[in-house]
Amino acid sequence: MRYNQSSMDALRESGDKLADTVVATLFERGEVGKFNTLMRHVSVAGAPLPDGLPEVAREYLRATSAPPAWVDWTEMEKARLFFVDNNVHISTALSFASMPACYVVPHVARLLSATHGLNYPSKRMAETGQFTVYLMQPDAFEAGSRFLPAAQKVRLLHAAIRHHLKREDRWDTGADGVPICQEDMIGGQMFFSMLVLDCLHRLGIHMSPEGAEAYFYAWRVVGALLGVDQDAVPKNIEEGREFLDLYMIRHMGPSPEGAHLTRQLIDLYEEVVPGTFFDPVVSALIRHLIGDTCGDWLQVPRTSWDRVVKAAPALLGVLETVEDRSPLGAWALDRLGHLTTLLELSSLTRGRVMHYAIPEQLKKDFGVSGEVPRNHRWTPPAPTVV
Repeated sequence: MRYNQSSMDALRESGDKLADTVVATLFERGEVGKFNTLMRHVSVAGAPLPDGLPEVAREYLRATSAPPAWVDWTEMEKARLFFVDNNVHISTALSFASMPACYVVPHVARLLSATHGLNYPSKRMAETGQFTVYLMQPDAFEAGSRFLPAAQKVRLLHAAIRHHLKREDRWDTGADGVPICQEDMIGGQMFFSMLVLDCLHRLGIHMSPEGAEAYFYAWRVVGALLGVDQDAVPKNIEEGREFLDLYMIRHMGPSPEGAHLTRQLIDLYEEVVPGTFFDPVVSALIRHLIGDTCGDWLQVPRTSWDRVVKAAPALLGVLETVEDRSPLGAWALDRLGHLTTLLELSSLTRGRVMHYAIPEQLKKDFGVSGEVPRNHRWTPPAPTVV
């Protein structure tokens, strides 16, 4: 699909009809609290649904209980191995680039500031990290997995936010389109896929074209589960580059909400990192991955570590050389990456399982209150000429 201003404008007019209908019905019947209580017991795929679950919710859960029929499971296994091989780097990109990229889109930053839960970055980061870990498990789409129920709940969460903002007349649909519209959902999918690959490339991580394409494909499957229009979504990395470039050109800019959310994110990770000596690394890494223009918009502090962080590709290159030449070294680094990811996630969740509930109200205002052999190196598609 070719993207232009007109086609992108059209994507701002639609949300997710299936999930929106379910949420509207739950609110109309006063069943949201009951639904949230019962859904805490729905945490693994294939488990019997609890008695007393509202019928509209029961029908939704049955209709969305399986991945799309078109999923290529060979590609999904390649994506899982890619994640195992690069999990700590992917976690870094998600934390220090994908999240700040959301904040550099002003209307998305305003939306993220509009709910009680999303006002706390640790909760959002924990939910995102947990969701990604669930996705990359070998049994992610099988009975007993936690990924599919999480995707079903996130989809309803998005619908609930749309419901509140439109019902309470707290969103300028004429100027900003439908809240969490198709353009923004696809944009978010690109932040977690295309932008992550860009960051891995910037960090000097060895990636094969096959591994990069598989990782991108996995997030396309995720998008389908979250209600993204499959006729409009980029089908490959080249289309992903075109969409992401145009999306950012259309929307990125400074906002007080974006700066505030970024400050919260920096504070969060400075708290996670032991001591204070390495605190400036957080800001330096964000600047390195998203660039100085976006860093200035988000008021990311400049630090003495800015130059040091730019040496990261050289250090990572040494580690990857060890990994390439030594099976034992590869195993050790993969295990270290896995443990590092779990430690970070444990710090954010405080050891708890994160639940994705439908918010019953929003804030009072918008105020800021084994991948395949590496015989080739992946490089990002050239920037789109607009």
